[in-house]
Amino acid sequence: MTGVAKRVSIIRRPGGYCSVMEIFDDLEAEYERLDGIFAGLSEADWNHPSDAAGWTNVDVVLHLAQSEETVAATVTGGPVMPNRLAGDRGPTSVDDAMAMWVDAERAGPDVVYPRWQAARRRSVEVLRAADPDRRTPWASAPLRPAALATTRLAEHWAHALDITVPLGIPYPDTARLRHIAWLGHRTLPYAFALAEEQFAPVRAELTGPDGDVWRYGPDDAESVISGPAGAFCRVGARRLTPEESGLTATGPHSTTALRLLRNYAA
Repeated sequence: MTGVAKRVSIIRRPGGYCSVMEIFDDLEAEYERLDGIFAGLSEADWNHPSDAAGWTNVDVVLHLAQSEETVAATVTGGPVMPNRLAGDRGPTSVDDAMAMWVDAERAGPDVVYPRWQAARRRSVEVLRAADPDRRTPWASAPLRPAALATTRLAEHWAHALDITVPLGIPYPDTARLRHIAWLGHRTLPYAFALAEEQFAPVRAELTGPDGDVWRYGPDDAESVISGPAGAFCRVGARRLTPEESGLTATGPHSTTALRLLRNYAA
């Protein structure tokens, strides 16, 4: 489709390369899955404490709505609120800026839920239509539409766990995690730099929920992280510690990489 930004993930199985995936379709599918869960929440569920410290479930969804509105506003270049996910937050950290924004606009699910629905639809629409090579200011660095969509998938997936786990709602892993695993591996140099550590190549060999093996990084890397893709993504989202993950780290730099792994910006 002309004018639509794409990032294709090719997954290597023992038999060769296969399974071409399009990030915007996967992002929309994740939104739809979440929407189905939100639609079934009771008033008590909405106001239940989430696993995001200090936030109820409705606060989490408000944060997601605010983030999606920022995506649409910054990508289109129209009149925007301050982009708290980029330079407009000043010296304040991303986490602190987001917490203050939620505090300022806190509301009930009757307001927040439809706000998120409208924002996530507009976000996907804007990302699909955007110039695939134009970078948008975001968090630690400007991003192209496909990379920005990947960060949106990663954040919604992580916050979905914050909501569903305390409520006991199943949220099984899907093949869409391949995008999040790619993001975590791709941002390892950033994570090392943030910790003032010297980066060295690391390969990830991850088993997806359908049994596929996903490989990221150079084949000749001395350091390798291997194991379930879901565990790798949870460590990157800081929803699981490396020690609890069951992941295997071999080589001189893999343990450090696993400790620093992150699917998000500071």
